[in-house]
Amino acid sequence: MDTILNVTSNPHVREKTDTQKIMLCVIVALLPATLFGVYNFGFSALVLILVTVATCVFSEWAYEKLLHKKSTIKDLSAVVTGILLALNMPSSLPWWMAVIGGAFAIIVVKMLFGGLGQNFMNPALGARCFLMISFTGPMTDFSAFDGFSGATPLASLKAGESVNTMDMLIGTIPGTIGETSVIAILIGAIIMILCGVIDLRIPGSYLITFAIFTLLFGGHGFDANFLTAELCGGGIMLGAFFMATDYVSSPITPSGKIVFGILLGLLTGIFRFFGPSAEGVSYAIIFCNLLVPLIERATIPRAFGIKKEAKGGNAS
Repeated sequence: MDTILNVTSNPHVREKTDTQKIMLCVIVALLPATLFGVYNFGFSALVLILVTVATCVFSEWAYEKLLHKKSTIKDLSAVVTGILLALNMPSSLPWWMAVIGGAFAIIVVKMLFGGLGQNFMNPALGARCFLMISFTGPMTDFSAFDGFSGATPLASLKAGESVNTMDMLIGTIPGTIGETSVIAILIGAIIMILCGVIDLRIPGSYLITFAIFTLLFGGHGFDANFLTAELCGGGIMLGAFFMATDYVSSPITPSGKIVFGILLGLLTGIFRFFGPSAEGVSYAIIFCNLLVPLIERATIPRAFGIKKEAKGGNAS
C-alpha cells in the first residue's frame, strides 16, 4: 500500500467551540441586563459589578498561583461568575460584601472542588445564598431605587397588593441589579439561543411548570395579570436562562434537562407560595443542582441493542 493510514484515539470529531468562546457569548448576552441595571440603579451598580468581577478573576488567579496550577482566567468563566453574582445583588450592598461573595464563589464553590467542570452547584448562586444567610439585611435592602425603601413587586404580591406588570417588563422596579428588566433578559436569552449556547429544554420546562403551578396553587385562579407578574418578578427569568442552564451543574441528557426544569418549576412555586419568602429561585436551582447526578442516572439513554433487564432475568 502506498498510503499509510494512521489510527488515532477517539474522539475523532471535535467541536470547534471552546470554553472561552462560550463564555464570551454569555458575557455579550448579559450586557443588556447589565447595562439596564447600571441605567436603573446608577453608578453604585457599576462599581459593584466591577468590584465583583475583579474579585472573582483575582481569586481564581491567586488560588492557582499559590498552588502552582496552570492559570485558567483566560477562559472567562470567572468573569461570567462575577457578572452573574453582581446582577443578583442589590446596588446598595457594601462593596466589601461583594468582595466576600466573589471570593466565596470562586474559592469555595468552584476551585476547592477542582475548578471549572467539577463544581457541583452554580458558583454565583452558591455565593448569593451564602450572602443572603450571612448578610440578610443588606441583601434585601432595595432602598437605592428612587431613593426610597419599598417592597419588591413579589413582596407586594405576597402581601395581596396590586403591581404594575408593564413596569416589571421594562424593569423600572426595585430589585437586584440584573433581575428587574424582563425585556433585557430576554434579549440576552435570544443571543445565547442564536449562538447555540443554550436550548429551550430547561428554561421552557421550568417556566411552563411554574406557570401551571401558579395557576393551580397561586390562590388567584386563572388570573393572567397575576401570572404575568409572577413570571416577570424576582429572578425567575434571569435564573431560567442564565443560571439553570449552566453546563456544569445541569443535566446533559435531553430528557434529564426537561426533568430538571420541571423540578425547578415545582420547587420555585413551593418556595414562593408556601414559604415565608416571596422569592425562591436561587434555592430551587441549588437544590436541583444536587439532584443532577440522580437525574442523569435515571435518564441516560441505553446503548443501541441493549434491552431493559426484565424482572428475574438478564439483559440481552
